[in-house]
Amino acid sequence: MADAAVTRRSARVFWLRGGRLLTGIASLAVTLLGLLAFTFMLSHLSPVDPVLQIAGDHASESTYAQVRRDLGLDQPVLIQFWHYLTHLVHGDLGISRLTSQPVAGDLLRTFPATLELATCAMILGATLGIMLALLAAWKPGSLLDNLARLVSLLGYSVPVFWLGLLGLLLFYAVLHWSAGPGQLDDVWIYTLEPKTGLVLIDSWLSGDTEMFRNAIAHLWLPVVVLALLAMAGITRLLRAALLEESSKEYVTLARAKGASRGHILLLHVFPNVRGTLITVLALSYATLLEGSVLTETVFAWPGVGRYMTNALFASDTPAILGSTLLIGGCFITLNALADALTYLTDPRTR
Repeated sequence: MADAAVTRRSARVFWLRGGRLLTGIASLAVTLLGLLAFTFMLSHLSPVDPVLQIAGDHASESTYAQVRRDLGLDQPVLIQFWHYLTHLVHGDLGISRLTSQPVAGDLLRTFPATLELATCAMILGATLGIMLALLAAWKPGSLLDNLARLVSLLGYSVPVFWLGLLGLLLFYAVLHWSAGPGQLDDVWIYTLEPKTGLVLIDSWLSGDTEMFRNAIAHLWLPVVVLALLAMAGITRLLRAALLEESSKEYVTLARAKGASRGHILLLHVFPNVRGTLITVLALSYATLLEGSVLTETVFAWPGVGRYMTNALFASDTPAILGSTLLIGGCFITLNALADALTYLTDPRTR
């Protein structure tokens, strides 16, 4: 009887977890579909006529009608969206009207630059943000706490594009500490062999020390600008979680037993907010991946953000949809991964 009960319980847990997994996958698919549909509808409200972009302003009526048919714009919007989804299932994201290249190839070429920039900024921002949050929670109301709150407020309040322009003016034009916009100087940009698409790794693999230093000189300023944005969110949310956890009874009991404030914070409070920390880090990383549009534009960084900006100005619908799908997929995947890690590492969520 006991073995049968255990078997039934195991089967029930298996089906519950399987159902939860399928529900999560379906939710991700529906979210991406809604994002694509919303972006597709917005693209048709653009005042820019894609037919005139291809045929020219002086095209005849017959040429205009032929190009319109070739693009499929003579059909209803829902039919156009269905055709796009049909091609998407087969891995076809369309042809960019701006570059005349497949959108999938353009995204594969530009995404590594965005990934490199966001990852470096995330490492720096997470390290500083966690340190500031721990210092703030160590002595609430102290000078350190007020400093952490001020940094968090400034990180949220200052526009990232203004901070980038100010950084270029100070560190590039005046102090000459930064190498300026772009990934590399013209001396090396056409000689670098793109093995991974990540300029730091490729320049390191090339064996050219000067090229590697030049890549760092170009990278550090946009990384710092984006890291300030990530640090602000991590500091604010993690500080609030640490202070809330510090008010619980087990913390009071540990203090009554003579444990130091730093010992309690690091060994008891901090491990108990790991679920919040995982969520905050995932959201911050996703925000950097999608929020690097302005930073890449200011620093002429050849990533997805700059590619999307150029596509928006040109009303390049296939490129806009492909970029939206990529960034939206990253955001949703990181959220799902954060939920899964929280579920696995925190028994309270189970």
